[in-house]
Amino acid sequence: MDNKMATTPVNRLMIKMGLPIILSMMLQALYNIVDSAFVSNMEGGESAINALTLAFPVQMLMVAIGIGTGVGVNVMLARSLGENDREKASKAAGNGIFLGIVITAVFMLFGVLGVPAYIGTQTSDAAIHEMAVAYLRLCCICSVGIVFFSIFEKVLQAAGLTVQSTIAQISGAIINIILDPIMIYGLLGCPAMGVQGAALATVIGQVVSFLTALVFHIKKNKCVDNGLRYIRPDKTMIKLIYKIGLPAIIAQALMSVMTYGINLILGAVDASLVTAYGLYYKIQQFILFAAFGMRDTITPVISFAYGMGDNQRVKSGVRYGVIYTSVIMLSGTLLLEIVAEPLSVAFGLSGGTQTLCVSATRMISVGFFFAGISLSMQGVFQALGKGLSSLVISVLRQFVLVLPVAWGLSRLIVPDLSNAWLVWLTFPFAEIVTAIVAVLMLKVTSNNSLQKVRNNNG
Repeated sequence: MDNKMATTPVNRLMIKMGLPIILSMMLQALYNIVDSAFVSNMEGGESAINALTLAFPVQMLMVAIGIGTGVGVNVMLARSLGENDREKASKAAGNGIFLGIVITAVFMLFGVLGVPAYIGTQTSDAAIHEMAVAYLRLCCICSVGIVFFSIFEKVLQAAGLTVQSTIAQISGAIINIILDPIMIYGLLGCPAMGVQGAALATVIGQVVSFLTALVFHIKKNKCVDNGLRYIRPDKTMIKLIYKIGLPAIIAQALMSVMTYGINLILGAVDASLVTAYGLYYKIQQFILFAAFGMRDTITPVISFAYGMGDNQRVKSGVRYGVIYTSVIMLSGTLLLEIVAEPLSVAFGLSGGTQTLCVSATRMISVGFFFAGISLSMQGVFQALGKGLSSLVISVLRQFVLVLPVAWGLSRLIVPDLSNAWLVWLTFPFAEIVTAIVAVLMLKVTSNNSLQKVRNNNG
């Protein structure tokens, strides 16, 4: 089979496939930062940023379900291609489309009925509540873009079309960045819409990314066949997709749960802590998304090699995946330590909130290297069909080792916010412990999986 996934040396394949994915993910994070910068500099900017922070967990949940489903489709598609089973690969892609329709319908319904009650659990401030509801409702009702792009991105990546997935990501990001100031501030004849304008710019960008990815899938993806018969739901295929994808969804959704929980914990102390953490979260995504890009490269590379039954390529995928992800995160730590203060200034914060944002950025980024180890392990576990192992890592680093510790440390900083750095220690602690557990799990999981490859090869 003449396929670069089968013949290119793994170290070069990961770089060739990974760079476009990483660049697209970093650009996505960049437009999240730019979006927040524009919002923070409008009238009432700090309240607007607080509103976006309260809406963010549901946005993350949309991404979680879309990407988690896409991960399941990605692994099944890549593994089927490695097995040279075109029919099965086509069913994986088609059922991904069916699942996208269902997911979009659910979030549209939540946008119409559930948003005010959800926002009301986090704030009693009427102005913040109104802005958060306006922003989130539009994002949910128009969720078709983010859900379907998340799925088609993974389909393209599984077929080795990472440049095309990157172009799709970039096209939407550029549209978003261009439309943000126009719709937020009311430029070029457009009415000033504030946070609602930010939401509209976001969903338009997401739809552009989705449509671009769809065109590439139809025109360039020769690995699968398209047609209504493949979109028709297949219980066996859906079960296989979610056997891998459900742990990934839960893992991604835990980011939403963690952010929601942290908002409640910090909000009980002082609203400025919520604003500072929300901005830090957007800033650190620039680095974290790069690691996500490498993790998303690890998964199809190892899945394909696993489907081929190539033990050596599986082991190389594990080794280079861990190395490359660790390098990304170490570089990220160094970068954020240097630019923490200049970045916080760009958001036009008051002195106290700016100080909190800088301390959060510098303290939490200390744990990035260990987060890189854990994230690369997740990519490996997903590729080997060990979704539960991937889920354990996420539960540790985003729930078990975060919320209880953050709550306990938050009790120590009341009422003196000069000690706020204590609560930021939660995150490096969680990353270090999780990385140790992930490495121990890898030794057991990889040995068992590689033995299965050897047995299948006879």
